[in-house]
Amino acid sequence: MSTDDALLKQASIKTQDSTLVATFDIDGTIPGSGAYVVGLMGASPDFSAQRRLCIEFMNGEAIACYSFNRDQGIEEDFDLSGVSHSENSITGSFPMTALNGLGKGHVLSAFSEADGREFQHGVPVEEAL
Repeated sequence: MSTDDALLKQASIKTQDSTLVATFDIDGTIPGSGAYVVGLMGASPDFSAQRRLCIEFMNGEAIACYSFNRDQGIEEDFDLSGVSHSENSITGSFPMTALNGLGKGHVLSAFSEADGREFQHGVPVEEAL
């Protein structure tokens, strides 16, 4: 995979009913071969609580949508029906509880991984929570 094909431009997150909706805009297209992951990394202001919300692709198709609670070591899988994508935009729905415990003043950024390696990190996230 050429990482130039999937440069994460921006990310946003908003609430819709009792759901968090994350949108990832990429410059290029979702890679048609190999593994590709986009996600959000959230942390409390002191980084004692950390969460990751991820959407994973294999060979251009969404295969997983999950959250990882780092401080508790708990991973939770979600239904892929909450994921939609076009060539250059990915949207995923997560339960509101996926970010519980981060509190006011939390840190939130987007990341991407390609073929198991960190590709980008610290991409700003527009929040409407």
